[in-house]
Amino acid sequence: MPDVLSQSEIDTLLAALSAGELTPDEIPKEEEKQKVKPYDFRSPQKFSKDHIRTLELIHDNYARIISNYLTAQVRSNVKVKIESVQQITYEEFIHSVPNPTILTVFKMPPLSGSVLFETNPEFVFEMIDVLLGGRGNGKYKMREFTDIDKNIVKVINSGLIENLKLAWEDVLEVEPEIEGLETNPALNQTLAPTEPVALITFSVEMGKSSTFINICIPYLSIEKVLDKLVVQYWFQDSNESLLQESRSKLRERLNIVNMNVTADLGRTAITVDQFLKLRIGDVLKLDEKINSPIKLKVENEAYCYGKPGTLGKNMGVQILDIIDKDVENYE
Repeated sequence: MPDVLSQSEIDTLLAALSAGELTPDEIPKEEEKQKVKPYDFRSPQKFSKDHIRTLELIHDNYARIISNYLTAQVRSNVKVKIESVQQITYEEFIHSVPNPTILTVFKMPPLSGSVLFETNPEFVFEMIDVLLGGRGNGKYKMREFTDIDKNIVKVINSGLIENLKLAWEDVLEVEPEIEGLETNPALNQTLAPTEPVALITFSVEMGKSSTFINICIPYLSIEKVLDKLVVQYWFQDSNESLLQESRSKLRERLNIVNMNVTADLGRTAITVDQFLKLRIGDVLKLDEKINSPIKLKVENEAYCYGKPGTLGKNMGVQILDIIDKDVENYE
């Protein structure tokens, strides 16, 4: 809290101002405690850090899944790695992709709206070259895609998009469905230019070349399921269900385990000569009194105190108390 000026200090400041000894600019001003943070209304930040982090986790798993898928398709080692997850506007995304490119538009219920899957021309030409018998290490000139190119890539992209179902299964049960394929990104006007989108960029390494593919998820598509895109809730729900299932299985397995339970009535010491002379009817004196509680052992570990007796024609032990090992060790 700033110091409060006394009346005499106020009079001294007014007198100095009147006499010209002090100018208004020289009066110390209280430092601003709150810093102003710039905000661009043309590109609002609607995705929180938790949402971006969850999308990164989902698609990091997706990168491993499609690495196996592409390796099986081209019969060669393919490495896919997530490079970045960032929030930009739809206009920035359209301007960042080359023309022509393969832009696959698909739906992914229960997400609303359309999601975009962009495959870089270098990736497309390399995949086509390998699938048609080439080595995939040539230099490709930028050209328009033919109908044959589109049909081949559509089959590959269908498999890539279908694998999103596996990547999202821990968060949502999604059902990807391809709507169409565009080669000119400027003609795809499914969203407003200022609409915020999450752009997930992957690098694809095949042989000595490295290319890129992108997934563009509009904010409108995941707005209704934002509560599921929080990492803490995601793992908490998952861990809780796994924990309950594990407890149930452990309980079922433990219920059928046989355990040895013995009652320690007391101890005594005799010589070898006395042991050899033992006969039926002899009595051994133990170190415990007849009314003292005895220890019950489970697998040779003392577990509880009991009282020996008979139950019908059988001998038995009545449990009196559980041995608290922690208290005994402390004492």
